[in-house]
Amino acid sequence: MMSRKMIKRNLKMTKMKAIHKIKFGILFLVIAIGGTSCHDLLDELPENRTYVEEIDYSDASNMYASLVGVYSEFASRGWEDIPAVAVRGDDVNHGGEGDQQGFADMDNFKYDEGFWMINSVWKNFYGDIFKFNGAIEEFEKYKEAGVSEGLVNQYIAEATVLRAFCLLQVSRSFGTIMTPETSQPSELYGLELKTKAEVMQYIVAQMQAVRNNLEVTHPGQRADIPGGVNKYTALAVEAIAQLELKNYQGVADATTQIISDGVYELEDNFYQLFKTPGKLNKENILELQYSDFNEGTGDRIGHLFGFYGSQNWTPAVEGAGSGWGFYEPSFKYIKFMLDRGETIRLETSVLFTDRGIAELKKDPAYSSLPSFVSNTTRDGDVINDYARAFFASGKHYLPSVQLIPGRTEYGSNKNYTAIRYAEVLLMHAEALVQGASSNTMTADEAINTVRNRANLANLSGVTLDQVMDEKFAELAMEWGIRFYDMVRLERHDELSYDGRTFTEDKVYLPYPLEQSDALPILKETEQQ
Repeated sequence: MMSRKMIKRNLKMTKMKAIHKIKFGILFLVIAIGGTSCHDLLDELPENRTYVEEIDYSDASNMYASLVGVYSEFASRGWEDIPAVAVRGDDVNHGGEGDQQGFADMDNFKYDEGFWMINSVWKNFYGDIFKFNGAIEEFEKYKEAGVSEGLVNQYIAEATVLRAFCLLQVSRSFGTIMTPETSQPSELYGLELKTKAEVMQYIVAQMQAVRNNLEVTHPGQRADIPGGVNKYTALAVEAIAQLELKNYQGVADATTQIISDGVYELEDNFYQLFKTPGKLNKENILELQYSDFNEGTGDRIGHLFGFYGSQNWTPAVEGAGSGWGFYEPSFKYIKFMLDRGETIRLETSVLFTDRGIAELKKDPAYSSLPSFVSNTTRDGDVINDYARAFFASGKHYLPSVQLIPGRTEYGSNKNYTAIRYAEVLLMHAEALVQGASSNTMTADEAINTVRNRANLANLSGVTLDQVMDEKFAELAMEWGIRFYDMVRLERHDELSYDGRTFTEDKVYLPYPLEQSDALPILKETEQQ
């Protein structure tokens, strides 16, 4: 497996070219996260700040360069972060035993506080939080120098939204955490811990405070920062936090604004939504952006999608690289989808192997499968058998025919979607069936909008169970949404599947050993 050191070295060469090759001209903060090892501690660098001399804070173009740097850092997400927050749901399994055993243990609710991926979730998201705080501190200097207050407030708001998204991931993973507001990592030593509920309330307040400072243009239509944060990103992050608080009217209020303003709509082609045509799609509210700059060689900005990919394939384009085979849609999810008569969403979400198909057919209820259940994708890539898994994730798959000629890395040039309009519609439906009200769209209308794209019949008088089933079908393998839904609703039996046993004490990951050793308040909290 490629080491994190190698990955960091590759990313370092190119990350300054993110977002249309605009150079990040102002180094407002340097934090050496994970510089040499997967196991580094969150660096204690209270003085590790590098300033470019003689910055002209009256020049708004310098501030713009800093904002580009914010998005560059957000996109340079560690490959391990998202699988670590997503593997615990009943929609996805780890791939392979023995190799990355700690990852397999997480999937089985056996947590090792010394496992490096758990430490990375804490370290990487907090690392970005400190960088975003540093950007906000720099933006304030432009305001003091006379740059348009409205523009400065917009940039501060954009960094604040990305910070909130990172805080959301940390608190969902670990529960009680800190909410630092400066660029100094040493601040963690003096902060009190906030419960998950307090963190979610903090996020809601932050989003409500900044959302009106943000653009309302769709991210894909922004001329300054294509794909950048807007008002609706803030509302979507707020809605997710309100959902965690079970403040269903708060969820409905936030989603109602997104829906009623009509900036977003579902992409008709669900399959292509997760491919190259899905980049900056009308459905995408927030995505991590990557690019090969339409060139077959040279620098690229990329995410390591190989983690999710089939370990053995015969690509339609000869020479296209395979994946690592560590992320597998579960049999439970696949059977659930077959039972519902799902076609397009199942074909999109799962890459089948012959071995996986044979295993499915061992169950008499699935002895006869639809013709699209095949080890050959519609784009001609053949998913061969491999030992680590029976299936691979189709949502993280880019057909080899969509690779820019000359590029061979698995998923090269593919974006990583973080929040979709479909999730907003389904949160809206959930809030309404839980008692909230809205004058813009009923629960039936919201859920049927999603179902219609999947060629499923309309529902009437939808129930909470039906909404949860729809979320399972639509959002599987995406950012651990299924796991957090089941935890929030205390449907623990759903997470106890295929030999796993989930109990309430497994909701949160343990504080990483290296972090609790450095921050006594974490160790004290664990001991209580």
